[in-house]
Amino acid sequence: MKKVTILIPCYNEEASLPRLFEALAQLMGNNANYDWEVLFVNDGSRDATLQLIQEIRQKDPRFCYVDLSRNFGKEAAMLAGFDHARGDCMVIMDADLQHPPSIIPEMLHYWEEGYEDVYARRKTRGKESWLRKRLSLTYYSLLQKSTRVEVLPNVGDFRLLDRKCIDALRQLREAERYTKGMYCWIGFRKKEILFEQGDRIAGQSSWNMHSLFNLAIDGITSFTTAPLRIATLLGLSVSLLAFLYMCYILVKTIVWGDPVQGFPTLMVAILFLGGVQLICIGIIGEYIGRIFNETKGRPVYFVNEVQM
Repeated sequence: MKKVTILIPCYNEEASLPRLFEALAQLMGNNANYDWEVLFVNDGSRDATLQLIQEIRQKDPRFCYVDLSRNFGKEAAMLAGFDHARGDCMVIMDADLQHPPSIIPEMLHYWEEGYEDVYARRKTRGKESWLRKRLSLTYYSLLQKSTRVEVLPNVGDFRLLDRKCIDALRQLREAERYTKGMYCWIGFRKKEILFEQGDRIAGQSSWNMHSLFNLAIDGITSFTTAPLRIATLLGLSVSLLAFLYMCYILVKTIVWGDPVQGFPTLMVAILFLGGVQLICIGIIGEYIGRIFNETKGRPVYFVNEVQM
């Protein structure tokens, strides 16, 4: 009998867990031809998430958990899940039931046909603001145009991965992680399915605009050096304009003379060049900061307790 692991990273999800437990129990009961393992990764939750997981573990040993020593972030929590999953395949989903468990049998069907990465694409993005939707689509468009690795739009972590994919992702140990891009980078045979993303059943999302902005920066700096090239082209363009302006000033002075004037022009040029320099230094700093973090060689996460 093939073993299926369901990986669920959790951070302050006590309000969602009771209904999630019911939905997963129903799923496993209706698909008894598989050996099921539900693996929760408690990412340093501050509420009763861990206690609820421990209670359900006592009732049903198919529910396992990895308790991290603190909040390391969802990317690190998923890596902890990759390291501890024992299934022949693994389904990654969120705890808030925005990823419906009813889609999992369809994923398993395509997995049985030989697909190694069955990813779920959202038909709609749920109750998101217009601005957040537009920013998200714009980000994916920019990332697609700037990277050599295809990063799929409207596709998150809700997917089924074959053991080949799990083992491949386990080998990618970088501290600055962007798993959505890694799924595409490792390759393997992929299959798309569509689903309607629901709204959170309870609690509040920990993903605010600041967190999403940081995730976008991580994605861009992890999978493309386009910002560095843009900084180089911008520097060349500004230098060319400055050279042409210098020639203009030189010719003007020789032919017509040039009394002392042009203070506004001088200030605009200085401020513009200063702004361009600061932007380019900031872009370089983003990459240097990530190099600095990687050179430390620290583990991505630490585990407090494991129950498998």
